Amino acid sequence: MEFLPLFHNLRGSRVLVVGGGEIALRKSRLLADAGALLRVVAPLIEDQLRELVQGSGGELIVRGYQEADLDGCTLIIAATDDEPLNAQVSSDARRRCVPVNVVDAPALCSVIFPAIVDRSPLVIAVSSGGDAPVLARLIRAKLETWIPSTYGQLAGLAARFRAQVKGLYPDVQQRRAFWEEVFQGPIADRQLAGQGDEAERLLVEKVNGKPPHAPGEVYLVGAGPGDPDLLTFRALRLMQQADVVLYDRLVAPAILELCRRDAERVYVGKRRADHAVPQDQINQQLVKLAKQGKRVLRLKGGDPFIFGRGGEEIEELAANGIPFQVVPGITAASGCAAYAGIPLTHRDYAQSVRFITGHLKDGTSDLPWNDLVGPSQTLVFYMGLIGLPIICEQLIRHGRSADTPAALIQQGTTSNQRVFTGTLADLPRLVAEHEVHAPTLVIVGEVVVLREKLKWFEGAQSQV
Repeated sequence: MEFLPLFHNLRGSRVLVVGGGEIALRKSRLLADAGALLRVVAPLIEDQLRELVQGSGGELIVRGYQEADLDGCTLIIAATDDEPLNAQVSSDARRRCVPVNVVDAPALCSVIFPAIVDRSPLVIAVSSGGDAPVLARLIRAKLETWIPSTYGQLAGLAARFRAQVKGLYPDVQQRRAFWEEVFQGPIADRQLAGQGDEAERLLVEKVNGKPPHAPGEVYLVGAGPGDPDLLTFRALRLMQQADVVLYDRLVAPAILELCRRDAERVYVGKRRADHAVPQDQINQQLVKLAKQGKRVLRLKGGDPFIFGRGGEEIEELAANGIPFQVVPGITAASGCAAYAGIPLTHRDYAQSVRFITGHLKDGTSDLPWNDLVGPSQTLVFYMGLIGLPIICEQLIRHGRSADTPAALIQQGTTSNQRVFTGTLADLPRLVAEHEVHAPTLVIVGEVVVLREKLKWFEGAQSQV
């Protein structure tokens, strides 16, 4: 190990930064965030750096570096493009036994800056010892996706009770077991869900010797249109902690594989005229499992509140007093259109967009056709493949031009994505010729013509 990782308390300490350009600015921002008092020395100091130093109560010295500038400083940063000057600053600092960092010159450093994941008071540092800083930044980016921002709040909650717990459990092993239960149980779940008051109440009960009451909970999570990369951080976290997963037909296998390995999986998929489990039974199952104290993941393709019946499910949960969380997902309209290179709105073609279900609750396609024929709007039909001939016929009959550009997107955002474009009049023929099957999204509007200009974008996105 070439560098020993340490965390330096700089609050109120003087730090010298030699340099006045962009690199010095980046380092100075980190130092100011840590509470350091900045002393910046350079013949020229850019405006943003000046504002930062003055705003944080620091000191600006507009001239060349002198060794006396090190006086009273606990850390030295050399951030210039003058290699001899950087070497001189390093030599002066080392002679005084003051930690020094020379940007992009590990051999001149006694300390280096890591890539930082900041969830204060929880802070994670990643370093390659200066050999591969880009790799360290890429690893930091991965950690950013795995660690929710609310982990800092969880650490803050623990800090408020740390002394009290230490008094209750003088043995370190007892304290470790206590905090492991806190960080892996319902207290952490509530804090990470943004329910800080409830998390604190449960922790107070635990500290007072009462077993915290941990009722079951339901997570309504939008899985997006198919590409696992489109999941939100929060969705992934809840998927990996649920005890039971109820999932739909539209949830891609690659997404399902991201759920907790030992979770029970229950298929409740539905397709037109073939409901494996009727909706009212799904609602009751969610309530039943939650009352058993389980964490239940209701995983839905797209977004739970856009033709996903999420509203019906939370009505049942609320009526039975079941706690729940709703995690939005990227709905098929935006996801599939983007991957197909079709913007849903455009100043020259469409000033509004409408999401429409292709069939209503009673199985008909009795839609407000007069409202759907305006030329400056984009129409996106979900579940419209079966009723497509009627949709096209009715739109034309009520005044939408038969030559209106239109598109079919089958299995959008996945490696099996297929896109077919034509006009409103010939969409049914395209379905028959190309054997298009569900799930397929239908887009009607002038924006479809932009696909030819943006085909490069589809190629870039389709590598999933």
